[in-house]
Amino acid sequence: MLQILPALLIPYPQIDPVLIEIGPFALRWYALAYVAGILLGWWYAVRLVRSERLWRAWGGPPATPPQIDDFILWATLGIILGGRLGYIFFYGLVYEPALYADPMQWVKIWEGGMSFHGGMIGVIVAVVAFARAKGIDMVRFGDVVASVVPIGLFTGRIANFVNGELWGKVTDVPWAMVFPGTDGMPRHPSQIYEALLEGVVLFVILRLMATRLRAFDRPGAIVAAFLFFYGLFRIVGEIYRDSNQLIAGGAFSMGQALSAAMWLGAAFFAWWAFAHRPKTA
Repeated sequence: MLQILPALLIPYPQIDPVLIEIGPFALRWYALAYVAGILLGWWYAVRLVRSERLWRAWGGPPATPPQIDDFILWATLGIILGGRLGYIFFYGLVYEPALYADPMQWVKIWEGGMSFHGGMIGVIVAVVAFARAKGIDMVRFGDVVASVVPIGLFTGRIANFVNGELWGKVTDVPWAMVFPGTDGMPRHPSQIYEALLEGVVLFVILRLMATRLRAFDRPGAIVAAFLFFYGLFRIVGEIYRDSNQLIAGGAFSMGQALSAAMWLGAAFFAWWAFAHRPKTA
């Protein structure tokens, strides 16, 4: 049994999940995190397409700032619909059968229950549909979109921490926390681990690839890097998460299995990146 010294624990900040409540209207940190992630991602995407030096090899960016503005609605629908449906079908079918007993629970996204992998599929569908509708290069446009996703991942994981959900396994590390709704044992703040890996570290990697390694010269390179590193960081992060969503006799979690599958996509886009050269010097 773990010997825990209470003096080493970091107190969990008791933050009300509801930021503002006026009558029946309640603004939750969870919803605010999604809004912040989308708006910051939009701002950063516009900055990328306005930076001429990043697109010299192709004679210009794959989309204009007004097209980025138009894509926000498409991306938002992809995130919300894909994220919720992904959660229901990837996790609810096996781990939360109550979702199927009460279909009204499907729409209560403010209570949590969003799947990144479902949201990713939703955004992919949005990218493909938008690129076809606007007549733009979907792979190059996908590189722009992939570059901004870590921003939303960071805000989403912080929201998980504020909600006191997706906590980690019992541990005796000095930064352990006791989360509300648990058995009172100190646990890894796994939401913070994933916010740093999937958000900060992944953003820095993709940023350096774009600005230092000229990755936008090779369509698909940023997408490949995103799929590979997100899959890796998610697998590592879930080692510390106390998950009951296990498969294969408890050998690994559903999140780890879905993340490992992303490496197939990473391999495809890595091949695509090396197979397609810039049109101009």
